[in-house]
Amino acid sequence: MAVIAFVPARGGSKSIHLKNIKSFCGQPLIFWVLKGLQESKEVDSIVLATDSFDIEKVALSFKFNKIIVYNRKLENAKDSSSTESVILEYLRHPDSIAKQNDIFLLVQATSPFTLASDFDNAIDLFVNNNCNGLLSCTVFKRFIWNNDRALNYDIKVRPRRQEFKGVHLENGAIYISTVNKIMASECRISEPICIYEMPEHTMYELDEPLDWLIGEKIMQEFVLKKQQKSKIKLFVSDVDGVLTDSGMYYSEKGDELKKFNTRDGKAFELLKSTGIKTAIVTSEKTDIVSRRGLKLKLDYIVQGVTGIEKLEAIKKICDSEKIQVAEVSYIGDDINCINALLSVGLAACPNDAEEEIKQLPNILILSKDGGAGVVREFANYIIKKNNCVCE
Repeated sequence: MAVIAFVPARGGSKSIHLKNIKSFCGQPLIFWVLKGLQESKEVDSIVLATDSFDIEKVALSFKFNKIIVYNRKLENAKDSSSTESVILEYLRHPDSIAKQNDIFLLVQATSPFTLASDFDNAIDLFVNNNCNGLLSCTVFKRFIWNNDRALNYDIKVRPRRQEFKGVHLENGAIYISTVNKIMASECRISEPICIYEMPEHTMYELDEPLDWLIGEKIMQEFVLKKQQKSKIKLFVSDVDGVLTDSGMYYSEKGDELKKFNTRDGKAFELLKSTGIKTAIVTSEKTDIVSRRGLKLKLDYIVQGVTGIEKLEAIKKICDSEKIQVAEVSYIGDDINCINALLSVGLAACPNDAEEEIKQLPNILILSKDGGAGVVREFANYIIKKNNCVCE
């Protein structure tokens, strides 16, 4: 039994042109749900159903290895098309990977506040309870009327807000069923239905321009800031452009040389003395880096990984140490570091990093350049930060 996440993303949005790839907190909107699904421990595959080459190109640029693109029919990508129509189109298609008993998640790109933990917890709730469908909701503590009639409270016994239990409001983030139930009912969920409760801020969906302004504030406050509050337990550094000045030096014999900074070496020693594990994760694969890592007595040296592989390497270290990615700090300088920088609890870059890196949300731009003691600067920041974070 596989777990398949289905993300419909059409290109014909009228209220906000190509909103699924419009920049939201420094990344295309669709990045955030795809990132959450990629990081989910329960989701096996992500089916992106789109009619837009632009959306497909952007989504594939993230290098998430779970993504499968399905080119949906134009007839099911109209303003009047229902979400069920494209779900059923895919499930009936000969190229569909879905099997009858597979768990099927419908995930909306317009709900960027949904985290990997939400997907995992919702799937766990669905699997372990006697329900045929699950939907995500928030608790809505507002009094609702239909013309002259109160629908969710007694006007003669008006409750105080702090005592009001409220009602569940569908937030549009997650719907879960099984393939066979969807095929039989032609509906995204079937009864009996479980409710997965999410925080109040997740009720906002990004459908209108004003939603965008509100949504970015919510994202900064409730998602991105929260990632930075964890105590750091693992420090990970890139090599070229961070521990070095990006220069490529060669001897007369053709030997490749790299220049490291002794203050950065001391940084690893200071971090280890406070109990923080240390690692190098780099796309390079050289004996120079191996020797440097061994001399610094690093806990982990991972070479020859790029793009999403860097993040996967960090997650493997986290599994070994039994820690969360939110408890990791990472410093990188170029675009092959983006996935790692966006996922860890504390991300930083040298002052001379690529502009695309410096524009990432919540990136800490340090004052020193790569190879000029920037790792020591970051280490000092982390040690001070950890002393201010309660266990």
